[in-house]
Amino acid sequence: MKTGRRARPAGLAAVAGLLLVVLGCDTAAADETRGCQEQRQADEEKVRVSRWESPEELPFVGEYSEIHWQARALGNPCSRAPGPTDWEYQGVIVLRPEDAHRLAEQFAFVPFASIDPAELLHSHTPTDVRPDLVPFLPTKPRWLHSEIYNEAAPSTRWRVVFLDLERHTLLFMLNDH
Repeated sequence: MKTGRRARPAGLAAVAGLLLVVLGCDTAAADETRGCQEQRQADEEKVRVSRWESPEELPFVGEYSEIHWQARALGNPCSRAPGPTDWEYQGVIVLRPEDAHRLAEQFAFVPFASIDPAELLHSHTPTDVRPDLVPFLPTKPRWLHSEIYNEAAPSTRWRVVFLDLERHTLLFMLNDH
């Protein structure tokens, strides 16, 4: 068959062309992933000051005067694999004095130093705060803690908070579930 010899170069050219397309797509995908990773890192480093848009996740905090918070992906949102990525949110809120006192009384906040960490339903402590949020924490805080508040409904995320009543400061940690 004479056509077999002529088909071979054409077939090789087609395979080579397909290989170039695949490599080109792979390079484009790698560039897209790299760009996504860079954007993700920039977003995670950003300290936001916008109001918390889901007030049900932080009930009874009132009309606070100041907030600083960050978001961090717990997985890889840039992955090409299907499925959602869970997120962790941490923030520091400066409450009005009356709201801080109401919160402490209503949810039976107790000194965090008096709690055995092994008895907690979570493993978070105030030392887990992200470094970029540390400047917004009180100097030498006297943290209070309430499992009742952490478990209060409704919440679309796992919630852990610490309250410095003297300085009217709430440290929160929220995780998707």
